[in-house]
Amino acid sequence: MDDLTILLGQAAQYGFPMVISWYLLVRMEDKLEQLTSSIDALKALISQRA
Repeated sequence: MDDLTILLGQAAQYGFPMVISWYLLVRMEDKLEQLTSSIDALKALISQRA
């Protein structure tokens, strides 16, 4: 029974930060894809003017 208490305590302690980190990484993925496409468009525009 004591092992279960330790396991649940560690899941509660480390589970929340892991879930929040995963959520933020998933949200950031879309923004990174948009940033990449914007950089590619800027690169194409600069190469046309040069």
